[in-house]
Amino acid sequence: MPARGRRPTDHPVCKLGTPLCVGCIGILSRSCKTTCITRRWLDSVHAESNVWHVRNSDDGRRGSGAHTIIARAFACEMIEDSDLGALSRSSFANLLRRGGDAFGDRVALVHGTEQTTFAELNRRAGQIAKKLRAIGIRPGDVCAVLAKGPRDAAAAFFASLGVGATGINLNELYRPRQIEFVLKNSHARALVISRGVLESLSRRLVTGADVVVLEEIGNDDGEFSPLDSDPAAPAQITYTSGSTGQPKGVVMSHENLWAGVRVVASYLGLRKDDRIAGLLPFSFVYGFNQLTTALFVGATLVVERSTLVQDIVATLRRERVTVLAAVPPLWQQLLGIAAFRDHPLEHLRIATNAGGRLPPSTVRDLRRAQPQAKVFLMYGLTEVFRSTYLSPEEVDSHPDSIGRAVPESTVYVLNDMGQLAKAGEVGELLHGGPSVAIGYLGDPDATANVFQPNPFFRPGEPERVVFSGDLVRRDEEGRLYYVGRRDRMIKTLGFRVSPDEICDVIQASGLVTEAAVITEDDSQRGERIVACLVLRPEATLDQVRRFCRIELPRYMEPARYICLTAIPRNASGKHDLLKLKAIVAGDPSPNLVDD
Repeated sequence: MPARGRRPTDHPVCKLGTPLCVGCIGILSRSCKTTCITRRWLDSVHAESNVWHVRNSDDGRRGSGAHTIIARAFACEMIEDSDLGALSRSSFANLLRRGGDAFGDRVALVHGTEQTTFAELNRRAGQIAKKLRAIGIRPGDVCAVLAKGPRDAAAAFFASLGVGATGINLNELYRPRQIEFVLKNSHARALVISRGVLESLSRRLVTGADVVVLEEIGNDDGEFSPLDSDPAAPAQITYTSGSTGQPKGVVMSHENLWAGVRVVASYLGLRKDDRIAGLLPFSFVYGFNQLTTALFVGATLVVERSTLVQDIVATLRRERVTVLAAVPPLWQQLLGIAAFRDHPLEHLRIATNAGGRLPPSTVRDLRRAQPQAKVFLMYGLTEVFRSTYLSPEEVDSHPDSIGRAVPESTVYVLNDMGQLAKAGEVGELLHGGPSVAIGYLGDPDATANVFQPNPFFRPGEPERVVFSGDLVRRDEEGRLYYVGRRDRMIKTLGFRVSPDEICDVIQASGLVTEAAVITEDDSQRGERIVACLVLRPEATLDQVRRFCRIELPRYMEPARYICLTAIPRNASGKHDLLKLKAIVAGDPSPNLVDD
């Protein structure tokens, strides 16, 4: 069994500097084709003592009930093509092309008063693809996209894939320094950008990439005809948020992206008549999946990027949104206003959480606020996109769980002895399946450390897994519970403490709208626990401190409390812990309390 962090040896390396997959797919060239579950009908979820995964079968027509996940997805008119397998082995650009053919004049995007049909989105992608070909973009090149509006952002990304290039969705909040880093790191040949965004930058970009201004592309009737692409070739590079250090580019193949939409649309049961809220940027894999699953099932994506929660709720109600995806800080903001907390959205039928664990108290608040909606608690990471989800039927009884493996995937829990963890034992989550990324761009060492051969491989299971770095435990029924990041576990007074567990207790007090826990060096304790809070208007810091003294063991109590008007967020909407630490380090506020 390979030890954690051991780099596999003798792997060929492609021109992007990443080792080829272990016994699976390669980058920019075909490697061996496995009997991986990616291309097979799946009909049963097999739960063994310590492993949960989807089993292959000889006949995909067998199976019944909750275990026939793929069959259920097809039954809810998820897709009309008779050959999903062939589509999933083609360029991911065909997701948009097929949408234009199948859904034509149906509205694909709503952004304020602007509506874009599937056919119009295809035409725009065709126009941009024509321009990219004209400036010499060829298969294997990299194109970055930074568009102000969702129509051009979506069209430009798929246009990049359509000419055989690899696409990058840049965040609208990026400054020149971050844009230049991504362009240089990815060796991007082109930056497709809106004029308004380009002119609003604080300084001129320094880059060797061709800058293509979207408003200068002609409005002729461009036909979108994607080139054939190796399904194992890179399709997308997603840069991590950078909240824990220098961003890494995660390289996803066309097969990976197809798996992501197929799996999520399946277990959520998305429909053609859905109106899906797009509150998150396309540069965030969770936000990008709102776009791609909408295109997949023929639904409408309602884009709202206001930072004012009142505007968000007004849009959700006015546009009759049926599917709402958010990250924990946004859920807490929504629940902080009466328009969402006390007045259910009549049309909302699905609410999903990812991008961080939602405290159980917030889950209960959400269920009370929107009782008509099915709540899906999900867990994932950029390297695999979606890993687990909790069935809505179990949310009320297990609000602290992240559920079980998503369809087509296998999840293992590895203890410190390198063995499968027993029920109740904490270990690292390993994920295998068709959405496992190719690796990190230009970083073979990091790739080899995280993407490794499956130490528990047996026929029918993934040969390659991601070592997530996340610690979890499971119960006797196979549900998983998030404990914390391996590299964020706090060591204080001789104990190992999860910051998320402390946040859960603080949230349960009902005295705060947001909470985050960071640490400071302490020569006596090892690490000092610092709780950063946004208090409710009627609450006091003394009340929070008394609550923690009652509910937390002494070693888990925060040594310091800091009250803030808001907790800073990064470009993906998550708490920015690096910025928070900088605030704490320089905060002379009298609200800083030491025990």
